[in-house]
Amino acid sequence: MKALVWTAPNKAEVRDVPVPEAAPGQARLKVTYCGICGSDIGIFSGKHPRAKAPLILGHEFIGVIDEINGDAGEFKVGDRVAGWPNIPCKECYFCKIGIPHVCKSLKITGIDLDGGIAEYVVCDVENLVKLEDTLSDKAASIIEPLAVAVRSLHQADFKTLSTAAIMGAGPIGIMVGVMLKYAGASRIIISDIDQGRLDLCKEFGFETVNAKETTLTEYVDSTTNGVGTDYVFECTGSEPASLEMSKVCRIGGMICQTGVHKMPHQVDLRDINFKEQQIIGSRGHTMDEFRQAAAFAPSIQEALEKAVTQIIPLAESDKVFDYIADPDMVTVKIAVDCLS
Repeated sequence: MKALVWTAPNKAEVRDVPVPEAAPGQARLKVTYCGICGSDIGIFSGKHPRAKAPLILGHEFIGVIDEINGDAGEFKVGDRVAGWPNIPCKECYFCKIGIPHVCKSLKITGIDLDGGIAEYVVCDVENLVKLEDTLSDKAASIIEPLAVAVRSLHQADFKTLSTAAIMGAGPIGIMVGVMLKYAGASRIIISDIDQGRLDLCKEFGFETVNAKETTLTEYVDSTTNGVGTDYVFECTGSEPASLEMSKVCRIGGMICQTGVHKMPHQVDLRDINFKEQQIIGSRGHTMDEFRQAAAFAPSIQEALEKAVTQIIPLAESDKVFDYIADPDMVTVKIAVDCLS
């Protein structure tokens, strides 16, 4: 079969590799689409701490069940599904108390073992979620980032009619904005340095701030009479954002750290004290939240499809990181069509 294989820092190629066999308790999927994630970019650059080459990339996969080894449960060959990519140990304290997505020895398909940018991928049957017939493959390809947003709103305990600022207009930031909109936010402000992404955000009805022209703090101060927003969702994982987020958030407000920081960054703890702010982390999503995202996706199909800005064939997927690096190309979510 064909697969996108990361071979060394800044090198990936489409290769012929063996078709994977489903182990007991697993299903093999004929992959339809697989999304490209920020973690794939980190792996490609050689900066991911766990990924080892050669590796088939991709953890945001959907497909059709081709084979099941063992108890099929509710599933059958031919079912169209999305796969939860997390593989917890099921034995550690955190697995046993019901939060296996933060398992101490968590493994992830496409990071710790071969992923879904391929013609076929294997996945534990218990990690599969059926997709509604009405949901397009294009919309379904962004379910995993949508589940990240669902988790963030749950962690932040978001309240209807509250105001929110989002730092970062990448796939996660936009999905957070989409969920905030449907959760009843009264105002959604999103900042980024990429004007093309911000133009797309305007189509979602978000207020936009180009951080190259004005800081999010300045914009929020001027439009809230210095009050700030009720919630801040930091989705960049960057040092400037970690230092600014407490400035944007109001007294008594909530900051949700959604973006993954690759190294320690500064936070102004004086604001956390004197403004009595709350700050909470959010990591990935639970299996329940993945199911919730898949179930909700048909209701917001148009928004999800809009966020998938490019679809490229598997045969040309070795060029995907060039597209992402191209300053003249507006990319939010790129999905690989693994049938072509």
